[in-house]
Amino acid sequence: MSLDAPDVVEVQVNGVGNQPTGDPSGPDGEVVLDIEVAGAVAPGVKIAVYFASNTDAGFLNAINTAIHDNKNKPSVISISWGSSESNWTQQAMKAMDRAFQDARALGVTICSAAGDRGSSDGVNDGLVHVDFPASSPNILACGGTRLVGSGSTINNETVWNNGPDSSTGGGVSEYFKLPEWQTNAQVPLSANPGAKSGRGVPDVAGNADPVTGYQILVDGQRTVIGGTSAVAPLWAGLIALINQNLGHPIGFMNSILYEDSTRSSLRDITIGNNDSSREADAYDAHAGWDACTGMGSPIGTRLSSLFH
Repeated sequence: MSLDAPDVVEVQVNGVGNQPTGDPSGPDGEVVLDIEVAGAVAPGVKIAVYFASNTDAGFLNAINTAIHDNKNKPSVISISWGSSESNWTQQAMKAMDRAFQDARALGVTICSAAGDRGSSDGVNDGLVHVDFPASSPNILACGGTRLVGSGSTINNETVWNNGPDSSTGGGVSEYFKLPEWQTNAQVPLSANPGAKSGRGVPDVAGNADPVTGYQILVDGQRTVIGGTSAVAPLWAGLIALINQNLGHPIGFMNSILYEDSTRSSLRDITIGNNDSSREADAYDAHAGWDACTGMGSPIGTRLSSLFH
């Protein structure tokens, strides 16, 4: 099967450009994964890739540059980098969330990976944690599944969980309040002491298990990569197609997704958990929204019909 290649544009942020390392298992793989997954879902799409310094300030500058890019005018942004809320300062999260609010006001959808280290998000303190920026209430947070199929038929789809460093993130934010559009989603209280109410992560999901992952070409080598880092561009590509069909951006879509009471546009994942085996409590999948795969994985044609 032949697909039209994407039109990839490099955007340097404050003079920082593309600096491939030559190591497919390093950042090269992450960058190429995003481009190839989004480009496969939306053949021929124009993809602007923003390169910035690997600091909080650099991350923020990259987000602001993309949101306000009057030349490339992205209608949807995919973010595969993130870390536990506990690894960020409140100042940094607040500044980035202000940028995400700007994107929402401008009609730009932002998809963000929910993390790949289970309910602990890689923190060894016996507590549960969620990933930021996925925990921002202005983001479409993307969790992970294990999908087994044949051709165009899905045989089985469960929560992605291959152990502490290879399983979907998800849980309840310790920083952001429960947003209005999650009021009826039955988001549980945090499993941490104090049982706080907060923004539930993720919102949606997609195939993330490296065992059932995505074939990519990086640094001249063919390999298979997974992770929720693949789910964010998967959703971004799908949203780009919807935007194209509509002739305008759908913008912030969470409220519409959560209002889809019959869940006709999403495949509900009800089997599995995000136990990270780090002595932290885990969250179980069940019917409806859960802190493993959110409301489920996309049924593309039905999802498109939600937006007019």
